[in-house]
Amino acid sequence: MASERQFVELSGPDSDFRLSFRRGHISLEDQRMLLLHSGALSSLRKELIDSLGIDRARGLITRLGYSSGQSDANMVRSLMPGASDAELLLQGPELHSLEGIVNVTPVEFNIDLANGRFYGEFIWEDSFEAEQHRNQFGLYHSPVCWMQTGYASGYTSALMKKFIVYKEVECTGQGDHHCKVIGKPAKEWGRKITTELSYFRPENVAEQIVTLQSQVEHLRYSIAEMISLGDLVGVSQAFRHTADLIEKAADSTVTVLLLGETGVGKEVFARALHKVSPRAKKPFIAVNCAAIPEELIESELFGVEKGAFTGAQRSRPGRFERANHGTLFLDELGELSPGAQAKVLRVLQEGEFERVGDTHTRSVDVRLIAATNVELEEAVGRGRFRSDLYYRLCVYPVRVPPLRERQEDIPLLVQRFLDKHNAKHGKRIAGVTPEAMNALQSYRWPGNIRELENIIERGVIIVQNGQYIEQQDLRPSMSAAAMPPNYEAATPPPLGERDNVLEAEREQVAASQSEQSGLLDALLDQRCSLDELEADLIRHAVDKADGNLSLAARMLGMTRPQLAYRFVRKGKPRRV
Repeated sequence: MASERQFVELSGPDSDFRLSFRRGHISLEDQRMLLLHSGALSSLRKELIDSLGIDRARGLITRLGYSSGQSDANMVRSLMPGASDAELLLQGPELHSLEGIVNVTPVEFNIDLANGRFYGEFIWEDSFEAEQHRNQFGLYHSPVCWMQTGYASGYTSALMKKFIVYKEVECTGQGDHHCKVIGKPAKEWGRKITTELSYFRPENVAEQIVTLQSQVEHLRYSIAEMISLGDLVGVSQAFRHTADLIEKAADSTVTVLLLGETGVGKEVFARALHKVSPRAKKPFIAVNCAAIPEELIESELFGVEKGAFTGAQRSRPGRFERANHGTLFLDELGELSPGAQAKVLRVLQEGEFERVGDTHTRSVDVRLIAATNVELEEAVGRGRFRSDLYYRLCVYPVRVPPLRERQEDIPLLVQRFLDKHNAKHGKRIAGVTPEAMNALQSYRWPGNIRELENIIERGVIIVQNGQYIEQQDLRPSMSAAAMPPNYEAATPPPLGERDNVLEAEREQVAASQSEQSGLLDALLDQRCSLDELEADLIRHAVDKADGNLSLAARMLGMTRPQLAYRFVRKGKPRRV
């Protein structure tokens, strides 16, 4: 075993570079170093590419190399104050080779630190990066030695005290015999390195994701047609009752709470209410509270000041400010964090708030429409929702009926969705057959109007122009044999048959319990672990809920944050 006093030397004219090994501590002169398995770096590289995309991953890896090169150059300068320009430059390739990255051979270089002139060409052989990229992805269409290029640029830039950019012109990662780089000042490259320069500029990925998410949410609500109450489709008593309540609330500023199951169209009613209100020409801003991470919801609603937290590089307004003098629609309100609930209550009571990280109080005039499929009264009883906010919101509750209570509206909705998706997909579907319409009106619609629209869109896609959507073109589970009866239209059995019905129900329960017991026995026989079962159950619930984590959480009897945490950790399906 090597003693703690052993070291590797690289000699310069005035001092020695020593790579010393001490117990639990490796240092290159006074800089602590790490020895990492090449497979770990290769896996990290692949995960960055898979997670961030090829361009963002390349930029991050390039900047990592650039920082490393700068550190090594500063160390060399301090240790070799009397060295020539060429000796200082060549220590970079020596260190690169010592660190096991690549074997460097100079082809041509000219360096003049005093006058700021530099040009260099180098051959790289046995490149670690090119080898690992080929192993992970095969031959690529462009050079792949991103960290090494960043290192060379950082090292030479620190020596020259001006921005030097290396460009890889040959690379074994793209099938060349060896790797070759050319380096010179960025200004001398001109437009030839426009792409390369972009990889040296840091990106705030988290803020970009939040911005894009905000844009997607805004488009989700604004891309639809301009809606008024006259555009809402329905003739059923349940629909007319809801529409009447919406119309009565239009001229006031009362906070409206829309209640109903997932997919019933609460956001459509919210937009319709805005369009018939005096605020119709002002902004309509919508936000799905369940779609934004809990730690970001307050900054999204109320805005953030520059420097309030890591990543907050600029001040920006929240949804309340953007909706000033207009309407703010808070969907999935039941998912708000306790802190956000308190701030929403303050806005409703006082009309004022503070941005995250700010002490300045701002005033707004916003008409709030909230929506939830959570039983808020039950959430209040369990301490998950503020009682004072609940009572403030419940001034004007409006229940949006599920589609199973609007059977008379289904033909009108079907025609509306046919018109919409014919235009969207460039089709000319003639309509729906009577058998298919009967199936649609007999179905219970657990996914409500959203599910109906998805089924009609599917029919539009698979049916030929000029033809009708038939029963077999609907979702397979909607066949006549599989559909449950309309429970509201069913009549109770005669008195003499009720005992038989009860006995049949008991037999069904017993059969179900037996089937469940058999399923558990089979799982135990397969020696499935609890972690595997939990991962499969979570994935199945999320799939069944069409990706709606709030609905999936209720299926599993847990909160949405609990499910989101487990979904990230265990949500991937196990391999069979």
